[in-house]
Amino acid sequence: MKTQDYRKITLLPTLAMLVLTIFCMPSARALESKTFIGIKFILIEPGCFQMGNDKTPTDNTIGEMPSHRVCIEKPFYLGETEVMQKQWENVMGSNPSKVKAEDRPVDRVSWNDAQDFIQKLNAKDGGKHFRLPTEAEWEYAARAGSDSDYSYGNDSKSLAQYAWFGNLGYKGSSHEVAQKQPNDWGLYDMHGNVWEWVQDWYGPTYYSNSPANNPLGPESGKYRVYRGGSWVGKATNLRSAVRFSALPVTRTHDLGFRLVRLLD
Repeated sequence: MKTQDYRKITLLPTLAMLVLTIFCMPSARALESKTFIGIKFILIEPGCFQMGNDKTPTDNTIGEMPSHRVCIEKPFYLGETEVMQKQWENVMGSNPSKVKAEDRPVDRVSWNDAQDFIQKLNAKDGGKHFRLPTEAEWEYAARAGSDSDYSYGNDSKSLAQYAWFGNLGYKGSSHEVAQKQPNDWGLYDMHGNVWEWVQDWYGPTYYSNSPANNPLGPESGKYRVYRGGSWVGKATNLRSAVRFSALPVTRTHDLGFRLVRLLD
């Protein structure tokens, strides 16, 4: 008996199926990027996700409840990084940041300051293409298809691979952008480095009545939302669902923003 030959013959179909399976597996999400006025953006495709958090509330998490399904119906471009100091200075002619370094995120900018920057940027671009992300757009992009505490999973021990955080005092400073790992959609520093202003007014109970499609936040309010955590914060404040808010005139050493660019 030629047992060895028989084994080879019986293994052939198995190997063929294995090769076929490997080559037919769906590929990872292809990243499409584009640069506008010196700022690199990642195309974010439409989709639905679970926004918020249904875990046991604490003083810091009650605004995250309840978890609810949200759909973003149109594609948009989101800044690959937070707006850098050199990008701010090119438009505004000055740099308000605590520690000056062109490739670090601009900080000490209020929500109102961000709107002034956007207005001037749109004037340079000849349209109304740039704005802040809505809170829903921001969390959708931060999660990058995940439903875990962080874009990569739930283990805070791995957070240092993706985020600058943990300096629990203001003696430190931000860091150059894009030095940590990006999320699965190619976005850097969605966790940590500097907090990021979003467009929405803050409503502590808004999630209970939020529309399912393209929510824009309350029509009015006192405080504007900011997201993502910062180099100052502890790990729990860098979770994808965390929401904080401040007066739109607020400026701090760990608060910046990133931009949306609408499709032409």
